[in-house]
Amino acid sequence: PKVRNDIYKNLSLNNGKIFCSGFDRKNLYLEIISKSNPYRQTLEFLDQFSDQSGIIYCFSRKQVDNLCKKLQKDGYSVLPYHAGLSSGERDKNQLSFIKDNTRIIVATIAFGMGIDKPDIRFTLHYDLPKSIESYYQQIGRAGRDGEPAFCRLLFSPADIAKIDFIIKDSDNYQVNRVLLNHLVDYCENSQCRRK
Repeated sequence: PKVRNDIYKNLSLNNGKIFCSGFDRKNLYLEIISKSNPYRQTLEFLDQFSDQSGIIYCFSRKQVDNLCKKLQKDGYSVLPYHAGLSSGERDKNQLSFIKDNTRIIVATIAFGMGIDKPDIRFTLHYDLPKSIESYYQQIGRAGRDGEPAFCRLLFSPADIAKIDFIIKDSDNYQVNRVLLNHLVDYCENSQCRRK
C-alpha cells in the first residue's frame, strides 16, 4: 500500500482509480538456505542448471568481481555487472547475456532494470538484499516466460550485520532498518514463504 500510495501521489492522480492484482508468481520456486560454504553451495546449485540462464546477486562490487573470477576459473560461462564497470563494458556484458552468449551474470543490484530476458531459469542471492522489495524485484527477473524458475537465497546473520553497518550512517537509518527487518522476518519464517 505504501508504494501504491507513493506512485499515486507522485503521478498526481487526484481522481484516478487503483487496480490491484496479485503478484504471486507460481512458477517461481522460493528457497532460503543457511549460508555455510557459499562458494561450494553456489557450485552445487549451478550444476542443476547446466546450459541455462541465471543471475547471481552479490552485495558489493568486490564480491561480484571475486565470485565471477572464481566461476570463470572453474569453467562457467559468466560475466560481471556492477556500477564500477564502464558503461560500455556493462552494455557489452548485458548484451552477451541477453543473446545467450553468456549463461550467467554475477551482479549487484545495478543489474536488471529493463532486462526482459524471458528464459532466466534461476536467481541466486549470494548475499542478503537490503529489503524484501529489492528481493522481490530481483527474483521477478526469472521465469518471465511462465516456465518454472528457481530462486535461492543464501542466508547468514553475518549478512544482516554487514548491511546494518552500511546503512547505520544513512539519513534514513530507521526506515532502512525496518525494510531490512521485513526481509529478515521473511527469511527466518518457518511457514510458507509464498504466503
